[in-house]
Amino acid sequence: MGARGAPSRRRQAGRRPRYLPTGSFPFLLLLLLLCIQLGGGQKKKENLLAEKVEQLMEWSSRRSIFRMNGDKFRKFIKAPPRNYSMIVMFTALQPQRQCSVCRQANEEYQILANSWRYSSAFCNKLFFSMVDYDEGTDVFQQLNMNSAPTFMHFPPKGRPKRADTFDLQRIGFAAEQLAKWIADRTDVHIRVFRPPNYSGTIALALLVSLVGGLLYLRRNNLEFIYNKTGWAMVSLCIVFAMTSGQMWNHIRGPPYAHKNPHNGQVSYIHGSSQAQFVAESHIILVLNAAITMGMVLLNEAATSKGDVGKRRIICLVGLGLVVFFFSFLLSIFRSKYHGYPYSFLIK
Repeated sequence: MGARGAPSRRRQAGRRPRYLPTGSFPFLLLLLLLCIQLGGGQKKKENLLAEKVEQLMEWSSRRSIFRMNGDKFRKFIKAPPRNYSMIVMFTALQPQRQCSVCRQANEEYQILANSWRYSSAFCNKLFFSMVDYDEGTDVFQQLNMNSAPTFMHFPPKGRPKRADTFDLQRIGFAAEQLAKWIADRTDVHIRVFRPPNYSGTIALALLVSLVGGLLYLRRNNLEFIYNKTGWAMVSLCIVFAMTSGQMWNHIRGPPYAHKNPHNGQVSYIHGSSQAQFVAESHIILVLNAAITMGMVLLNEAATSKGDVGKRRIICLVGLGLVVFFFSFLLSIFRSKYHGYPYSFLIK
């Protein structure tokens, strides 16, 4: 046993220990320093993100929409890291800007932000902010933005896409429409709570009181209820209101008109067939009423048995109303439906 084990022990004794190559030590040292640096950088990034979120939560506790200038916009919205979505309203609320649409949109935006701030689902994944032109002109220039108001969504990662800009001209700026758009972009569903508005109730109560008082005063003579002309006028008013798009305005909440910020020109007719302004519906209502009046005069001239000269004048006036205002109405239709080939008198 001892003789056989001796050579084995000599071989083991004759082996030399293996060492790493001399050039590998700097590599290991560099790898260790790199790991330390990456770990420190990640820790620093996490601390920076926590500070940003904490600051945003503090602002949100004081007001549902916080205003931003250029520095705050670049720090909290453009610069990483960011794990939250930010909805920004770019507007011009200063009186000298004379942007009535901005004020109306701001009211709806405030309702939406308050609904989110005081909901049970409120968290640090979504915030609402605002950039006014007079407080963040550099932001408008950086984004090549030349109109207000504009709503944009800045996602937690990456740059905003085309769908992250709210189509205000087509959809309007009602809080419910904004909430639906936010749900599509962030998967955050906001239930809009509007403050109680008693103006409609008061107006209805006044109308009922007025009608009731009129019926009471005329209780001995109620023949006016069977007046066909009166009911015809009421019916026409309802038809004019509905065909001019008043219900669409009530649902979508479009702006009254649009003012170009560059030349100050005000547009009362929307250039797209998918949207309209409130002023546009008023114009259409007046045009429809004028055409109807012309048709009534034509009918009166044809059916009445009065003086022939008077009937001829009524006929000419009615024909002029129909021709002129129908031409105007057709020109508006042609301007909205691009490519429509037909026109009459007015192009």
